Amino acid sequence: MSRAQTVRAYLKAIEQRKDLTAFYTRDVVQEEFPNLLSPAGARREFADLKAAGKRGQNVLKSESYEIVSLVEAGEVVACEILWRGVLAVGLRSLKPGDEMRARFAAFFEFDGDKIRRQRNYDCFEPF
Repeated sequence: MSRAQTVRAYLKAIEQRKDLTAFYTRDVVQEEFPNLLSPAGARREFADLKAAGKRGQNVLKSESYEIVSLVEAGEVVACEILWRGVLAVGLRSLKPGDEMRARFAAFFEFDGDKIRRQRNYDCFEPF
């Protein structure tokens, strides 16, 4: 499987609420740069990613990732993603059942066939 195919499978696994640990190296680091939901940004390691995934499933009924563009260059895959999430709970001006939208730029660095580093630049529509 190419790295691009791995990223596509990873995003599909998030949508399907599957366990993501098989996609990561044990020393994985995910960085989320400041945005409307995380004004200070976030840095997550392996255990943090598992916990964050569980929290997200409590906030969202569903989510989808539409890849707008994808570039694979050696050990790196870069994606522009249109994200949609249907809320399970209220958030600011949104009610349960409302849809949030964002455009993400995500950069995945690989070690072999696993994600070792992920950087997200998330741009949420106002809510």
